Amino acid sequence: MTPLKTIAPARKLALGLAFFVLFVLVWSLATFGGFVSRTFLADPLTMVHEGWLLFTQFGFARDVGITIWRVLGGFILAAAIGVPLGIAMGAYKPIEAFFEPFVSFARYLPASAFIPLLILWAGIGELQKLLVIFIGSFFQIVLMVAVTVGSTRRDLVEAAYTLGANARGIVRRVLLPSSAPAIAETLRLVLGWAWTYVIVAELIGASSGIGHMITDSQALLNTGQIIFGIILIGIIGLVSDLGFKQANRALFPWATT
Repeated sequence: MTPLKTIAPARKLALGLAFFVLFVLVWSLATFGGFVSRTFLADPLTMVHEGWLLFTQFGFARDVGITIWRVLGGFILAAAIGVPLGIAMGAYKPIEAFFEPFVSFARYLPASAFIPLLILWAGIGELQKLLVIFIGSFFQIVLMVAVTVGSTRRDLVEAAYTLGANARGIVRRVLLPSSAPAIAETLRLVLGWAWTYVIVAELIGASSGIGHMITDSQALLNTGQIIFGIILIGIIGLVSDLGFKQANRALFPWATT
């Protein structure tokens, strides 16, 4: 192996799948071999069976749809406000000086800590779930986008000024095209974090969603359903991540991937 040397796509896929196969083998050995009680860790077959029952008998598809809606709703709201603000902070230093101290402070506050207040302010309905995801995503997006825009190569900016561009033209023709691929990558990463926030929001005061199912299963000691819910979240997140990557390649073909 050579540091930083790329590998063929087929080999990359095979190595990635090999880890999952090894993981399932170790899991099967631990459960079927009796090394771990199935009360505390269901075996893979039981997990698959419980997942089938969730979809066929308990209408779990509706819970999955509600969770996806919550993630997308909170994330899109955070991106719609956070990206323009981050661009403004990265482009204009007075705006950065005004917002950056508070944004840097707020991004360290755990979104889960706001849940009691949000329940008081917004109840236990959908707005509360969306706000948890918004708080968890918004400040990260703002700061990461600001850093990305502010890191634009200075020689490109100076060249644009030399060619007669004004301040608005610098933002529109230099900063945005240069930063757009990295901004899209930032959104892809934050979308992954949004999934962790929605499950936390659904663990408290929710009557639907994947997190609510996990809470109910924990009360019944049904580790098969708990594991299935966790794995399903990972699968949905992986699919969305791959979709984001493909969209980024299509939208920004000039970026190095």
